[in-house]
Amino acid sequence: MHKEELRRQIRQMKRQFTPQQLEELSLPVIQRLRSRLADYQVVFAYYSLPDEVCTRQLVDDLLAEGKTVFLPKVVSEETMEWRTYTGRQDLQEGTLRIMEPAENHGDCFFCEQGAKQLNGPVPVILVPGMAFDAKGHRLGRGRGYYDRFLAAYPHIYKIGVCFDFQKVEEVPTDDFDIAVDEVI
Repeated sequence: MHKEELRRQIRQMKRQFTPQQLEELSLPVIQRLRSRLADYQVVFAYYSLPDEVCTRQLVDDLLAEGKTVFLPKVVSEETMEWRTYTGRQDLQEGTLRIMEPAENHGDCFFCEQGAKQLNGPVPVILVPGMAFDAKGHRLGRGRGYYDRFLAAYPHIYKIGVCFDFQKVEEVPTDDFDIAVDEVI
């Protein structure tokens, strides 16, 4: 199966659920994530789209626990920066209709000007995807933002986040695709 065909199948599966049903399906995934993130002080997360596992409250809870939380901000066709999350009040809708930290808000972790080095304990990144397989292969939305970031920072622990129906037998991959360490 080709990537576009699998994306189409997963989109069709997602449409079978109401937004409320998807939020309910998110609850056990978020519970498993909470326990996995307990020992991490730096979390690269994402502010979920309506058809993704709902991470919005989790992101707020991590911040309230005193963790450093970064969220992605798309700045060009090929570049995604990571900015410090300080709360919902500082989010705005980005070019891809994703809620992102406002322009020039928060410390920028990964910018076109060069990447800051990670010091201290290994951070964790929550990676959304259209589909995942048991080997950690991920099918994204097709723009490559996460693969480029993960290739630059291979030591970050990578957790793929998805609904159970997004777990498939095999995800088609290319050489540039980066696998996650585990899927929740």
